[in-house]
Amino acid sequence: MRSLLLSFQFLTIIPIRISGEITQKDLARSVALFPIVGAFQGLVAVAMASYLVRQFTAEVSSVLILLAWVLMNGGFHLDGLADTFDALAVKSTGDEDLDREKRLAVMKDSSSGAAGVIAIVFTVLLKFLFLSFVISHAAPPVYHMVLVLLPVFSKWGMVLSLACAVSARQDGLGKLLVDSVGKGTFAVSSLLVVLFFLSVYSCCIERVFEAQNIMLLFLLFVTLFLFSLLSVWFFRQKFGGLTGDNFGAIHEISEILILFMVIQWLQRFIY
Repeated sequence: MRSLLLSFQFLTIIPIRISGEITQKDLARSVALFPIVGAFQGLVAVAMASYLVRQFTAEVSSVLILLAWVLMNGGFHLDGLADTFDALAVKSTGDEDLDREKRLAVMKDSSSGAAGVIAIVFTVLLKFLFLSFVISHAAPPVYHMVLVLLPVFSKWGMVLSLACAVSARQDGLGKLLVDSVGKGTFAVSSLLVVLFFLSVYSCCIERVFEAQNIMLLFLLFVTLFLFSLLSVWFFRQKFGGLTGDNFGAIHEISEILILFMVIQWLQRFIY
Protein backbone atom coordinates (compact mmCIF):
# COMPACT_ATOMS: atom_id res chain seq x y z
CA MET A 1 0.00 0.00 0.00
CA ARG A 2 2.87 2.39 0.78
CA SER A 3 4.30 1.89 -2.71
CA LEU A 4 0.92 2.47 -4.34
CA LEU A 5 0.37 5.68 -2.38
CA LEU A 6 3.84 6.80 -3.42
CA SER A 7 2.90 6.20 -7.07
CA PHE A 8 -0.15 8.44 -6.68
CA GLN A 9 1.99 11.06 -4.97
CA PHE A 10 4.37 11.10 -7.93
CA LEU A 11 1.82 11.14 -10.73
CA THR A 12 -1.24 12.98 -9.42
CA ILE A 13 -2.17 16.04 -7.41
CA ILE A 14 -4.07 13.94 -4.88
CA PRO A 15 -2.83 15.26 -1.51
CA ILE A 16 -0.95 12.17 -0.35
CA ARG A 17 2.15 12.48 1.82
CA ILE A 18 4.26 9.45 2.69
CA SER A 19 5.77 9.62 6.17
CA GLY A 20 9.19 8.29 7.00
CA GLU A 21 12.25 7.72 4.84
CA ILE A 22 11.66 6.68 1.22
CA THR A 23 14.13 3.97 0.18
CA GLN A 24 15.20 2.88 -3.30
CA LYS A 25 13.12 -0.26 -2.83
CA ASP A 26 10.06 1.93 -2.17
CA LEU A 27 10.80 3.90 -5.34
CA ALA A 28 11.22 0.77 -7.45
CA ARG A 29 7.96 -0.69 -6.18
CA SER A 30 6.11 2.57 -6.74
CA VAL A 31 7.34 2.80 -10.35
CA ALA A 32 6.21 -0.78 -10.99
CA LEU A 33 2.71 0.29 -9.94
CA PHE A 34 2.50 3.28 -12.30
CA PRO A 35 0.00 1.40 -14.55
CA ILE A 36 -2.39 1.20 -11.58
CA VAL A 37 -2.39 5.00 -11.39
CA GLY A 38 -3.05 5.00 -15.13
CA ALA A 39 -5.99 2.64 -14.63
CA PHE A 40 -7.42 4.97 -11.99
CA GLN A 41 -7.16 7.92 -14.38
CA GLY A 42 -8.74 5.83 -17.11
CA LEU A 43 -11.69 4.85 -14.92
CA VAL A 44 -12.25 8.50 -14.05
CA ALA A 45 -12.34 9.25 -17.78
CA VAL A 46 -14.84 6.42 -18.38
CA ALA A 47 -17.11 7.75 -15.65
CA MET A 48 -16.95 11.22 -17.19
CA ALA A 49 -17.56 9.90 -20.70
CA SER A 50 -20.59 7.89 -19.59
CA TYR A 51 -22.25 11.14 -18.57
CA LEU A 52 -20.77 13.67 -21.00
CA VAL A 53 -21.44 11.80 -24.24
CA ARG A 54 -25.15 11.76 -23.41
CA GLN A 55 -25.16 15.51 -22.83
CA PHE A 56 -22.65 16.93 -25.31
CA THR A 57 -20.92 16.23 -28.59
CA ALA A 58 -17.87 13.98 -28.87
CA GLU A 59 -15.69 17.08 -29.28
CA VAL A 60 -16.89 18.73 -26.07
CA SER A 61 -16.62 15.44 -24.18
CA SER A 62 -13.05 14.94 -25.42
CA VAL A 63 -11.99 18.42 -24.31
CA LEU A 64 -13.39 17.93 -20.81
CA ILE A 65 -11.80 14.48 -20.45
CA LEU A 66 -8.41 15.81 -21.56
CA LEU A 67 -8.81 18.74 -19.16
CA ALA A 68 -9.52 16.32 -16.31
CA TRP A 69 -6.39 14.33 -17.12
CA VAL A 70 -4.24 17.47 -17.19
CA LEU A 71 -5.68 18.72 -13.91
CA MET A 72 -5.28 15.29 -12.32
CA ASN A 73 -1.50 15.49 -12.61
CA GLY A 74 -1.21 19.26 -12.43
CA GLY A 75 0.12 19.53 -15.99
CA PHE A 76 3.27 17.76 -14.76
CA HIS A 77 3.90 15.79 -17.95
CA LEU A 78 3.05 18.69 -20.25
CA ASP A 79 5.53 20.86 -18.36
CA GLY A 80 8.19 18.23 -18.98
CA LEU A 81 7.24 18.12 -22.66
CA ALA A 82 7.59 21.91 -22.96
CA ASP A 83 10.95 22.01 -21.16
CA THR A 84 12.26 19.18 -23.32
CA PHE A 85 11.33 20.88 -26.59
CA ASP A 86 12.70 24.22 -25.40
CA ALA A 87 16.00 22.46 -24.71
CA LEU A 88 15.98 20.70 -28.07
CA ALA A 89 15.47 24.08 -29.76
CA VAL A 90 18.83 25.37 -28.44
CA LYS A 91 21.09 26.09 -31.41
CA SER A 92 24.22 24.01 -31.64
CA THR A 93 27.62 25.66 -31.12
CA GLY A 94 29.54 22.73 -32.57
CA ASP A 95 30.80 21.71 -29.14
CA GLU A 96 28.77 18.69 -27.98
CA ASP A 97 29.64 19.05 -24.31
CA LEU A 98 28.80 22.74 -24.27
CA ASP A 99 25.56 22.11 -26.15
CA ARG A 100 24.49 19.50 -23.61
CA GLU A 101 25.16 21.84 -20.72
CA LYS A 102 23.15 24.62 -22.40
CA ARG A 103 20.23 22.27 -23.06
CA LEU A 104 20.21 21.01 -19.49
CA ALA A 105 20.30 24.61 -18.25
CA VAL A 106 17.31 25.49 -20.45
CA MET A 107 15.34 22.56 -19.03
CA LYS A 108 15.93 23.88 -15.51
CA ASP A 109 14.47 27.26 -16.46
CA SER A 110 10.89 27.48 -15.19
CA SER A 111 9.73 29.67 -18.08
CA SER A 112 8.54 28.21 -21.39
CA GLY A 113 9.81 29.35 -24.76
CA ALA A 114 8.17 29.25 -28.18
CA ALA A 115 9.20 25.64 -28.88
CA GLY A 116 7.71 24.46 -25.60
CA VAL A 117 4.42 26.28 -26.15
CA ILE A 118 4.15 24.93 -29.70
CA ALA A 119 4.84 21.40 -28.44
CA ILE A 120 2.04 21.66 -25.87
CA VAL A 121 -0.44 23.10 -28.38
CA PHE A 122 0.17 20.42 -31.00
CA THR A 123 0.23 17.61 -28.45
CA VAL A 124 -3.10 18.61 -26.91
CA LEU A 125 -4.59 19.29 -30.35
CA LEU A 126 -3.61 15.86 -31.68
CA LYS A 127 -4.94 14.15 -28.58
CA PHE A 128 -8.20 16.03 -28.92
CA LEU A 129 -8.62 15.15 -32.60
CA PHE A 130 -7.77 11.49 -32.12
CA LEU A 131 -9.86 11.06 -28.98
CA SER A 132 -12.91 12.79 -30.45
CA PHE A 133 -12.58 10.56 -33.53
CA VAL A 134 -12.60 7.44 -31.36
CA ILE A 135 -15.57 8.60 -29.28
CA SER A 136 -17.61 9.67 -32.29
CA HIS A 137 -16.93 6.57 -34.41
CA ALA A 138 -16.68 3.69 -31.93
CA ALA A 139 -19.34 2.04 -29.79
CA PRO A 140 -19.34 2.96 -26.06
CA PRO A 141 -17.71 -0.32 -24.91
CA VAL A 142 -14.86 0.24 -27.35
CA TYR A 143 -14.07 3.85 -26.47
CA HIS A 144 -14.47 3.03 -22.78
CA MET A 145 -11.79 0.41 -23.30
CA VAL A 146 -9.56 2.98 -25.01
CA LEU A 147 -10.05 5.52 -22.21
CA VAL A 148 -8.96 2.99 -19.60
CA LEU A 149 -6.00 1.59 -21.53
CA LEU A 150 -4.56 4.88 -22.81
CA PRO A 151 -3.10 6.11 -19.48
CA VAL A 152 -2.17 2.53 -18.51
CA PHE A 153 0.03 2.04 -21.56
CA SER A 154 1.53 5.53 -21.41
CA LYS A 155 2.59 4.91 -17.80
CA TRP A 156 4.11 1.60 -18.87
CA GLY A 157 6.12 3.45 -21.52
CA MET A 158 7.58 5.63 -18.78
CA VAL A 159 8.56 2.55 -16.76
CA LEU A 160 10.30 1.03 -19.78
CA SER A 161 12.17 4.28 -20.40
CA LEU A 162 13.26 4.45 -16.77
CA ALA A 163 14.50 0.86 -16.92
CA CYS A 164 16.64 1.58 -19.99
CA ALA A 165 17.84 5.10 -19.18
CA VAL A 166 20.82 6.70 -17.55
CA SER A 167 20.41 9.98 -15.71
CA ALA A 168 21.61 13.19 -17.34
CA ARG A 169 22.13 14.80 -13.93
CA GLN A 170 23.70 13.72 -10.67
CA ASP A 171 20.73 14.86 -8.62
CA GLY A 172 16.98 15.30 -8.84
CA LEU A 173 13.95 13.01 -8.91
CA GLY A 174 14.82 11.71 -12.36
CA LYS A 175 18.11 10.28 -11.14
CA LEU A 176 16.49 8.74 -8.07
CA LEU A 177 13.93 6.94 -10.23
CA VAL A 178 16.44 5.83 -12.87
CA ASP A 179 18.77 4.41 -10.23
CA SER A 180 15.89 2.56 -8.55
CA VAL A 181 14.31 0.88 -11.56
CA GLY A 182 15.52 -2.47 -12.85
CA LYS A 183 14.31 -5.46 -14.84
CA GLY A 184 12.11 -6.68 -12.00
CA THR A 185 10.26 -3.36 -11.86
CA PHE A 186 9.71 -3.46 -15.60
CA ALA A 187 8.49 -7.08 -15.47
CA VAL A 188 5.91 -6.35 -12.76
CA SER A 189 4.71 -3.28 -14.64
CA SER A 190 4.36 -5.27 -17.88
CA LEU A 191 2.38 -8.00 -16.13
CA LEU A 192 -0.01 -5.40 -14.72
CA VAL A 193 -0.57 -3.96 -18.20
CA VAL A 194 -1.41 -7.38 -19.64
CA LEU A 195 -3.81 -8.09 -16.76
CA PHE A 196 -5.52 -4.72 -17.20
CA PHE A 197 -5.79 -5.29 -20.94
CA LEU A 198 -7.43 -8.70 -20.58
CA SER A 199 -9.70 -7.50 -17.77
CA VAL A 200 -10.92 -4.54 -19.79
CA TYR A 201 -11.56 -6.71 -22.82
CA SER A 202 -13.49 -9.24 -20.77
CA CYS A 203 -15.74 -6.38 -19.63
CA CYS A 204 -16.04 -4.54 -22.95
CA ILE A 205 -15.89 -7.22 -25.61
CA GLU A 206 -17.51 -10.65 -25.42
CA ARG A 207 -14.79 -12.81 -26.95
CA VAL A 208 -11.58 -11.86 -25.18
CA PHE A 209 -9.18 -13.97 -27.17
CA GLU A 210 -10.19 -13.05 -30.70
CA ALA A 211 -7.09 -12.72 -32.86
CA GLN A 212 -7.61 -9.02 -33.56
CA ASN A 213 -7.82 -8.20 -29.86
CA ILE A 214 -4.55 -9.94 -29.08
CA MET A 215 -3.13 -8.22 -32.14
CA LEU A 216 -3.94 -4.82 -30.62
CA LEU A 217 -2.15 -5.75 -27.39
CA PHE A 218 0.89 -6.91 -29.36
CA LEU A 219 0.79 -3.81 -31.57
CA LEU A 220 0.69 -1.43 -28.62
CA PHE A 221 3.47 -3.24 -26.79
CA VAL A 222 5.76 -3.26 -29.83
CA THR A 223 5.02 0.36 -30.77
CA LEU A 224 5.67 1.69 -27.26
CA PHE A 225 8.69 -0.56 -26.78
CA LEU A 226 10.37 0.75 -29.93
CA PHE A 227 9.34 4.34 -29.25
CA SER A 228 10.67 4.24 -25.69
CA LEU A 229 13.99 2.74 -26.74
CA LEU A 230 14.35 5.27 -29.55
CA SER A 231 13.50 8.11 -27.17
CA VAL A 232 16.08 6.95 -24.63
CA TRP A 233 18.73 6.76 -27.35
CA PHE A 234 17.77 10.18 -28.78
CA PHE A 235 17.73 12.00 -25.44
CA ARG A 236 21.00 10.40 -24.47
CA GLN A 237 22.57 11.86 -27.60
CA LYS A 238 21.16 15.32 -26.90
CA PHE A 239 21.47 15.51 -23.11
CA GLY A 240 23.92 12.79 -22.13
CA GLY A 241 21.07 10.92 -20.45
CA LEU A 242 17.48 11.54 -19.41
CA THR A 243 15.89 13.96 -16.96
CA GLY A 244 12.48 13.98 -15.34
CA ASP A 245 11.30 16.37 -18.05
CA ASN A 246 12.22 13.87 -20.75
CA PHE A 247 10.07 11.20 -19.13
CA GLY A 248 7.15 13.63 -19.19
CA ALA A 249 7.73 14.17 -22.91
CA ILE A 250 7.82 10.43 -23.52
CA HIS A 251 4.53 10.04 -21.65
CA GLU A 252 2.75 12.73 -23.68
CA ILE A 253 4.01 11.63 -27.10
CA SER A 254 3.32 7.98 -26.36
CA GLU A 255 -0.36 8.81 -25.76
CA ILE A 256 -0.54 10.29 -29.24
CA LEU A 257 1.04 7.14 -30.68
CA ILE A 258 -1.36 4.92 -28.74
CA LEU A 259 -4.42 6.80 -30.00
CA PHE A 260 -3.07 6.69 -33.55
CA MET A 261 -2.53 2.91 -33.38
CA VAL A 262 -5.98 2.39 -31.85
CA ILE A 263 -7.59 4.34 -34.69
CA GLN A 264 -5.76 2.18 -37.23
CA TRP A 265 -6.99 -0.92 -35.39
CA LEU A 266 -10.56 0.38 -35.29
CA GLN A 267 -10.56 1.11 -39.00
CA ARG A 268 -9.16 -2.32 -39.80
CA PHE A 269 -11.23 -4.55 -37.51
CA ILE A 270 -14.25 -2.65 -36.13
CA TYR A 271 -15.67 -0.54 -38.94
